[in-house]
Amino acid sequence: MINGILFRQRTGLPWRDLPTRFGKWEMVYDRHRRWSADGTWERVLRTVQADADVEGRIDWSVVSVDSTVCRAHWLL
Repeated sequence: MINGILFRQRTGLPWRDLPTRFGKWEMVYDRHRRWSADGTWERVLRTVQADADVEGRIDWSVVSVDSTVCRAHWLL
């Protein structure tokens, strides 16, 4: 289930085109939707970050911005 969700997030393909090896796309989509709504993904991220931080694997002074999510505004 998680591998199917991660595959879809990584590739960006439509849910309906998810390879059958991950199970029925409707089930994978429904689980992703529920986990997104109930905060599961945020809890997983916080836990992974906390573990990595304790192990010294995160440098919080470094910031990375993906330009695909930054809107450019034109001034006329």
